[in-house]
Amino acid sequence: MKSRSNDNINADQSKSGSAKKRRYNSVVRQAQSNKTREQIIKGGVELVQEFTEWDWKNLTFRAVGERAGVSERTVYRYFPTEQALKDAVIQRLVEESGVDLDSLSLSEFNSTVKGLFQYMQSFAAKSKPVADPSFSSLDKIRREALLRSVAESTPEWTPAQQEIVTATLDILWQPETYERLMNAWNFDSDQSMATLSWLIELVEHAIAHDQRPESPEQPK
Repeated sequence: MKSRSNDNINADQSKSGSAKKRRYNSVVRQAQSNKTREQIIKGGVELVQEFTEWDWKNLTFRAVGERAGVSERTVYRYFPTEQALKDAVIQRLVEESGVDLDSLSLSEFNSTVKGLFQYMQSFAAKSKPVADPSFSSLDKIRREALLRSVAESTPEWTPAQQEIVTATLDILWQPETYERLMNAWNFDSDQSMATLSWLIELVEHAIAHDQRPESPEQPK
C-alpha cells in the first residue's frame, strides 16, 4: 500500500513538472513569435523609409523577409496577404510619428502637425503618394478623426460648416502642402512649419470666436 502511495506521489509530481514545462515552452514560443513579428514590421518600416517615392509595390514578402532576416514563408505565416503586411507597417509608422488618431483634439492639432512633418523628414520619398488601398484606408481614418475633433469643438455649428473647417485643416497637414512651401517658395523646414502653424492658429482663433464659414445651409 505504501509503495503504491509513493508511486502516486511520484506520478503527480511528474504530471506537475510536465505541465510547468509545457507552460514555460508556451511562454517561450509566444515571446519568440512576438520577436519575429516585430522583426518583420521593423524591416518593413526600414524599407519604406528608404523608398524614393511613395509607391509601395516593392514592399513584398521577399523584400521584407530579406531585410528582417527571415524567410519569405515566415513573413507569409505572420501576414497572410501583402495588404495585411502594409497595414501593419502603416500602423507602426503612425505610432512612431506620435499621431494618436483616437484621441486627436483640435487644441493639439498644431503640435500634431509639427511632429508629423518632423517625422516625415526621415523618409527618402518626396513625391506625391500613389493610389494605394493602404493610404486610402489611413486617409479615411484620419479625416474621420479630424472631423470628430472639429465637431467636439464646434457643437453649435452646422455639419456643413464643420466639414469646411475640417477640410481646411486637412489641407494643412498634407505632405504636398508642406513640400509646396519648400519647393516652390524655397522655404526651409522652419519657415514651412511657421506658415502652416500660423494658418492653423487662424482657424483655431475663428473657432474660438465663433467666426463661422459660410455654407449652403447658411447663405449670405
